[in-house]
Amino acid sequence: MTRYPGAITDVAGIQVGHWSDLEHLTGCSVVLAARGAVGGVAVRGFAPGTRETDPLRPGSLVEAVHGVLLTGGSAFGLAAADGVMRYLEERHIGYDAGAALVPIVPGAVLYDLELGSAAHRPDAAAGYAACQAAGNAVAQGNVGAGTGATVGKLYGIRRAMKGGIGTASLSAGRLVVGALVAVNALGDVIDPDTGALLAGVRKLRSEQMADTSALLRTAMVRLAMRMRNTVIGVVATNARLSCAQANNLASSAHDGLARAVRPAHTLYDGDTLFALATGDVKTNALLVNVLAAQAVSNAIVNAILAAEPAGGLPSASSLARGA
Repeated sequence: MTRYPGAITDVAGIQVGHWSDLEHLTGCSVVLAARGAVGGVAVRGFAPGTRETDPLRPGSLVEAVHGVLLTGGSAFGLAAADGVMRYLEERHIGYDAGAALVPIVPGAVLYDLELGSAAHRPDAAAGYAACQAAGNAVAQGNVGAGTGATVGKLYGIRRAMKGGIGTASLSAGRLVVGALVAVNALGDVIDPDTGALLAGVRKLRSEQMADTSALLRTAMVRLAMRMRNTVIGVVATNARLSCAQANNLASSAHDGLARAVRPAHTLYDGDTLFALATGDVKTNALLVNVLAAQAVSNAIVNAILAAEPAGGLPSASSLARGA
């Protein structure tokens, strides 16, 4: 069950597809913008795994993005982007480089190798399959890049809780801003409205949750160096933005991440958010940024509430049920 309404696909021209390996607890998700969208990116974590982020910087030659890959499998999972490119190329979508249309597909990875099987991770076939599944309905929880996602890993993976992938959207008149976020954080997930702890590290001798920020003041801080984490996502809008404004949008969207994940942007996270602007509506860029931050925090809460137990780890919903 999720709390916040809407989906990133409420932005016209945006579709989402998932590929999930429920046996080995990994997967990938694609956000397709077949008509092309102005792209931006902001990497705030200090352990990122990404591809094609440089072309999104202001001043670069290529400003149109045709898809974004969010994937498990650590750096191995970036191979799934090959499948996304093949899918788009077959449909004659891409940057006109003269000899060929080259799809622009940036992406980011999260580390899920500990929960499932390190030998199985998304590949080109997985990326292609995610594209084939793309549409306007967006599944949440243990699907796509959220299949093997976990949160609260200061005590190690066995005292963590299940993360997932979530989506949400907001609108103001004709303006629509949506987010899709895969939540695989070192830290805890907090309800931004109440401050309540939704999911995170569990105490060593009970199923009760502890407070990662408080634990970091103790000797347990040494264990953080063994963990691999990351929150990755996409913010999309129908606003008309320049490349510089799209990058600013991605940066502002991290405010929503920081509201819902504590601590965020650590040395052991690769927190990365992409922005896509389809350009259908002329509006105030400040309003877009404000809505983006809210959409991201809403999507993170939805991801946690939609997650189900997997790999021996409980979820927020299962603890609430006493399961």
